[in-house]
Amino acid sequence: MDIQEDISLKEYNTFGIDAKARFFCEINSIAELKQALQLKGYPNLFVLGGGSNMLITKDLENLVLHINLKGIEVVSENKDEAIIKVNAGENWHYMVLWTLDRDYGGLENLSLIPGNTGTAPIQNIGAYGVELKDTFVSCEAMEIATRELKTFSKDECQFGYRDSYFKNEGLGKYIITSVSFKLTKRNHKLNVDYGAIVSELQYNGITNPSIKDVSNAVIAIRKSKLPDPKELGNSGSFFKNPVVDRQQFDNFTKLYPTAPFYKVSENEFKIPAGWLIEQCGYKGKRFGDAGVHKNQALVLVNYGNASGADIIELAEKIIESVSQNFGITISPEVNIIK
Repeated sequence: MDIQEDISLKEYNTFGIDAKARFFCEINSIAELKQALQLKGYPNLFVLGGGSNMLITKDLENLVLHINLKGIEVVSENKDEAIIKVNAGENWHYMVLWTLDRDYGGLENLSLIPGNTGTAPIQNIGAYGVELKDTFVSCEAMEIATRELKTFSKDECQFGYRDSYFKNEGLGKYIITSVSFKLTKRNHKLNVDYGAIVSELQYNGITNPSIKDVSNAVIAIRKSKLPDPKELGNSGSFFKNPVVDRQQFDNFTKLYPTAPFYKVSENEFKIPAGWLIEQCGYKGKRFGDAGVHKNQALVLVNYGNASGADIIELAEKIIESVSQNFGITISPEVNIIK
């Protein structure tokens, strides 16, 4: 286990923010993780996964642990289903492709989401009508205080919309080391209800799609809307889609009858934050090296040399503008490291 000093984190976060870590250590095994958690004389820990759902706003005076645990295994299977265990350092999209190569269904709608598998439960990542919790079985996590591994069931993870136990009561207490999923081997239940997927499949003349067809459609849609972090720094969707109650929804639709929305429950409605931001005139706008992507207003981007503070300043302008124009509060989906 090698502890380095004054390491740039530019290559370790998808926004490409050039902040430094005072101390940096790559974790490649459970034994190394236990060893790192016993170290004395270092400042507070900062746990880093794929760096895809975070915005660093300053240099980190921490011991940064980069979780790089690798490996995927089939834990059990029958003719209908397979349970796989994926270590935390596995790239999410590569893992999804691994499942598709074996005709395991359930994760195809979550293709091309950036980041690593270990951080996915924290956010309960989701896209195109599917969330991580839909196939989640359990995860293993090491308690920082005791260095003991604990298994968390789906109920214990308390999943919500881009939310979980690990963002609330469990914040800063555990490091996820692996995640297990239950996937279908046949009779796959495809979720193609989102219009964009339907349109993409129709465009390609596919009437009886396979899980790979759905994945390819999602990849094509995401590539058309979202910039590649390797080419343009970003963290995917920066804002959550706000959920409003019936009264606020009725008031909103009276003023904006053609606005898109999704019904969550009888009394809850989700308004696309990207639409709200676009109506405020921010889509494609650039402020120095911080900007809003030209194809998707939900995505804030770093054109090269933006600082975390620059991105935050732009986000705050957008939040204020949406509030003033629509009376709706939007909030960041990414974790902001202040």
